[in-house]
Amino acid sequence: MKVQPVAWRDGVVAILDQTQLPARVVIEEFDDWRGVAEAIRAMKVRGAPAIGIAAAYGLALAARQIQTSAMDAFRSAFGEVCAAFAQTRPTAVNLFGAIERLQQVVAQSQTPDEARTRLLAEAEAIQREDYEADRAMAEYGAALLPPNARVMTICNTGALATGGIGTALGIIRVAHEQGKLQHVYACETRPRLQGLKLTAWELLQEGIPFEIVADGAAGTLMAQGKVDAVIAGADRIAANGDTANKIGTYTLAVLAHYHGVPFYIAAPETTIDPATPDGTAIPIEYRDSAEVTHIGGLQVAPTGAPALNPAFDVTPATLITAIITERGVYRPPYRF
Repeated sequence: MKVQPVAWRDGVVAILDQTQLPARVVIEEFDDWRGVAEAIRAMKVRGAPAIGIAAAYGLALAARQIQTSAMDAFRSAFGEVCAAFAQTRPTAVNLFGAIERLQQVVAQSQTPDEARTRLLAEAEAIQREDYEADRAMAEYGAALLPPNARVMTICNTGALATGGIGTALGIIRVAHEQGKLQHVYACETRPRLQGLKLTAWELLQEGIPFEIVADGAAGTLMAQGKVDAVIAGADRIAANGDTANKIGTYTLAVLAHYHGVPFYIAAPETTIDPATPDGTAIPIEYRDSAEVTHIGGLQVAPTGAPALNPAFDVTPATLITAIITERGVYRPPYRF
């Protein structure tokens, strides 16, 4: 893919600043792990798989910054860095999966130098695995779509959000390649407008036919029979199939259920969290109210108006037609 949200380049972590898209394409290079952690928190890099990749490279970078030859001291310092990364985006389970994998590498290493070498190799493996998972997932998902499919999606689940071609948007890409995609409706995705800014940017680059729609227009389009499937991504999938994704996903699932439209979740196996029994146990990130009251830095709400800003919602498994991963298609009842 031409689009690569995160990369390791000669000892620095390069991140495509998605907060500046589509107006500008800006790649920032970080030689300090704190910058990578802040980039994740500030959503310069976003999407659960990409967050995990960025954290993995950030930890590999941190290992180079920890200047000690004593393994106990190295492990202690590395643990503190892991704790800092864990605080950046609490809902995305891929973040914690990457942290855990790299912690295991450190636990199994005999010296700091060995750990540094193995940590970078592990981070590269995480990115490579995600790239391979995306393509396999896309093939499974495209097979579920009817000919001339009209698909609705929310947020951004493409190459900007992963290490490959994307999850839900990867399925759309492959369906387009196969000649079975007629049209895409990209929900704008308030309040940060990832659909309006990022998904539209990717679809334009790929030459895929689409229209941006206001989030509130989704029900009308389904009622008019213009939507054949809804495909969304996920930031965490609980053991029973309940799924956390960008705020507004639950609303789409309810509307799809009412109108008899298949509702699919596309995510790599790393997004499934068997340790979380159901959706009530998924931590939901709440962000600054200014993301709601301001658009592009411009205040649109009355001064002093309070705003609630949950970044995610949880879609019950009962509303999900199937969960698509790189290993195949899961159908209810879900038991992970």
